[in-house]
Amino acid sequence: MKITIVDVAKACNVSVATVSRVINGNYPVKEETKEKVLKVIEELQYKPNTQARDLIKKQSSTIGVVVPSISNMFFTNVINGIEGYFEKSEYSIFLCTTEHDKDKEISRINELISRNVAGIIVVDPGIDNVESKYFDQVAKYLPMVFVNRYSESSHISSVFNDQENGARLAINYLLSKNHKNIAFIRGDNSYSYDIKEKVYKEMMKDINNFKEEFIVNIGHGNSIQTVNKTMKEGIKLLSLNKDVTGVFACNDLMAIGIMNACKKLNIKIPNDLSIVGYDNIELSEMVEPKLTTIDQNMFLLGKNSAILLNEKIENNNKYSKSIVLNNHLIKRDT
Repeated sequence: MKITIVDVAKACNVSVATVSRVINGNYPVKEETKEKVLKVIEELQYKPNTQARDLIKKQSSTIGVVVPSISNMFFTNVINGIEGYFEKSEYSIFLCTTEHDKDKEISRINELISRNVAGIIVVDPGIDNVESKYFDQVAKYLPMVFVNRYSESSHISSVFNDQENGARLAINYLLSKNHKNIAFIRGDNSYSYDIKEKVYKEMMKDINNFKEEFIVNIGHGNSIQTVNKTMKEGIKLLSLNKDVTGVFACNDLMAIGIMNACKKLNIKIPNDLSIVGYDNIELSEMVEPKLTTIDQNMFLLGKNSAILLNEKIENNNKYSKSIVLNNHLIKRDT
């Protein structure tokens, strides 16, 4: 039979309320009694009923985390950072994926609201739902944090990398290697891609060498098909524009897709074409040649988003703030 809080109380010869106070730490209990209760909990392997505890405390112990996909290791590393922060706390995580669909994003968040979560972390929120103020309306009454996007809303905290500077690092590195005909690979519906394209256009115009045909949009940029879609688009790009000698990709999956396109076209990396990715996911060091990329501090993105959400919960959602992390260039072989 499942051990209950009543069983623990009987074994300790104390009241159920005393056991509850020890578990929740919300009222002082004599040290001797506390040690006795904790020992019995361990011996009986008692697991507190989360729903019952939430009802007593009148606060959920579940955190909602919404991500576009788990196909890209960028998101799994962010999730690891969130879990790493909350694993020693009373909070557990309920994970939802949106498949880059704005309607699913709303549906997933509405589901989390119906589950009475304590707060929500949204990783790479969709542009449409940001611009429609959907998130802003939810965040007025439910603590919310954006990851990988700056929030203009006073109700939403955010943690993001300085992606503008990161894009400059990537493009300047290609320019330093005497590349002028640099292609740009991006996906759909992402603040992250838009920021990088803005920098790319500015820098290419600064050297009087901006060409619209050098920009390739592959659609959803974090799906399981990203590498193959980028490879196909990369073959078209490199076949039609043989003067391209450098590529800046918005994430490492896209960069690996370009690497595969080069293999199909017998283009040597980095002798014929140089590539810089973005994120520094584990895969970037597993491919051959190893991918030169921009490190995004993914674990720290997740950890800091958890810190910000916890602060909002503890302060009854009264305050918001932003954290900006630095990027740095990882020089490898491409």
